[in-house]
Amino acid sequence: MRKAFQIVVFVIVILASSSAYSQLDDDCGYTFSNNHHRYVNCNPLPTLDSYLHWNYHPSNNTVDIAYRHTGITSSNWVAWSLNPNGPHMIGAQCLVAFVNSTGIPHPFTSPITGYTTMLQEGPLSFGVPRIAAEFRNNTEMIIYATIELPPGRTNFTHIWQHGIVSSSGAFKAHSMAPQHLSSFATIDFATGKSIDTSSPGGGVSKTQRLRNIHGIINVVSWGMMMPLGAMMARFVKVFQPLNPVWFYLHVTCQTLAYLLGVAGWATGINIGSRTPGIVRNVHRNIGITLFTLATLQVMSLGLRPKPDHKYRTFWNFYHHSIGYSVIALSIGNIFMGFDILDPEKKWKRAYIIFLIVIGAVAVCLEVLRCFVVIRRKREASKLPQTVNADNVA
Repeated sequence: MRKAFQIVVFVIVILASSSAYSQLDDDCGYTFSNNHHRYVNCNPLPTLDSYLHWNYHPSNNTVDIAYRHTGITSSNWVAWSLNPNGPHMIGAQCLVAFVNSTGIPHPFTSPITGYTTMLQEGPLSFGVPRIAAEFRNNTEMIIYATIELPPGRTNFTHIWQHGIVSSSGAFKAHSMAPQHLSSFATIDFATGKSIDTSSPGGGVSKTQRLRNIHGIINVVSWGMMMPLGAMMARFVKVFQPLNPVWFYLHVTCQTLAYLLGVAGWATGINIGSRTPGIVRNVHRNIGITLFTLATLQVMSLGLRPKPDHKYRTFWNFYHHSIGYSVIALSIGNIFMGFDILDPEKKWKRAYIIFLIVIGAVAVCLEVLRCFVVIRRKREASKLPQTVNADNVA
């Protein structure tokens, strides 16, 4: 009886252990091919629909990993890397995989030594005695590898990415959307602890927060207040009872827009200094041009001739040309910023609706303005002409 009881207990323990092991293996709800390891640990990564599975072997400080990247196609490359030096692109030791021209997944290692890397194949700073890749269901790439960790270390920054493979086989740069720029975390292979280091507590990173602030300030200042200020000067001044109220409204609105715009421009400079490897040449150059033109516009107010001055016509032409150029460049740069920042589509749609509304209002006010100006000219033509006494015979 006692022996039978021991056998029952033994079977229960075995089944419980098997169940626990299976539960750990299915932590991410995934079953691997039979010819690969069962992975005790799994972490769903915070961005890019990716997962990291691993087994750590303390006896020789090695780790077997399976990196899964879902939601991709055969025209994508994927990469997972460790960077012993921290959350940086330079120094990352990458495991890369893509589907080659024969339709077979090709894995390789690639150390990153600069921001202009093309993910060239090469040895890493630590050993990788085994690497393989599997492309499943035409939507998921899996990189399998055994990594010989540096002596005495189990905690690292890891980074993951995906990009496009061109028709010529060249690796194109990954997207600069927020989810790509925040695809890094820390991982401790011994304890299983993983921390999203893109920001404290897994929220928005400081750099991403700056990007959001930069976008909001510039949309409000350059993209909304500047056009509204121009509309005040164009349409309000035609109503004589509002003279010179329109002028002060125009100056106040444009000055506030300029000050906010300078703050937005400064945040852009700060973002550039934080991300030296990410250069948005066109967006940056338009921003510098806007700042320069707007500064000239503000400075030129001190040189504004009186209404009856002979150079007033030239000044008006300069003032209007610079002003409308700033507005046109601002709107174009804002849409470029939307593409870079890649926020929820509702924000871009909201700005488009704003432009449509003020555009429709501007058309209506322009018609009203023309009507008022024409009527005023007709009334002026009906007034008796003043006769010069010197010309009377």
